[in-house]
Amino acid sequence: MKQSTVIFVVLFSTLFVSLIHAHLNGLKATMTINSFEKGGDGGGPSECDGQYHSDNTLIVALSTRWYNHGKRCHKFIKINYKDRSVKAKVVDECDSTRGCKDDIVDASKAVWKALRVPKSEWGLTSVTWSDA
Repeated sequence: MKQSTVIFVVLFSTLFVSLIHAHLNGLKATMTINSFEKGGDGGGPSECDGQYHSDNTLIVALSTRWYNHGKRCHKFIKINYKDRSVKAKVVDECDSTRGCKDDIVDASKAVWKALRVPKSEWGLTSVTWSDA
């Protein structure tokens, strides 16, 4: 009985520390670039509002699991890249059934510019993010 209690406490502690770390430091993600404008590479209008959006707006699409059936629609997330961060609004889903991986923050050009990501890294880079 004592051994199972110890195992439970260790597992619970590990989970708790992981959750705190993710909350404070953000979830690891791959940031990709997307055009949310009509005729852009994002395809149709955004899932959250059925609208197209300017590439000059701080907006993102999140992977299916993070999009969470639209529960993050119109909410802001904080994206961290090196020593910089920016808040961007969730307007769309990066749908895993259409080839989007599990860990994607699909960001407008405005997000890339605000984070001052070097042009040589545009398209795919590592970031962390959290709810703003």
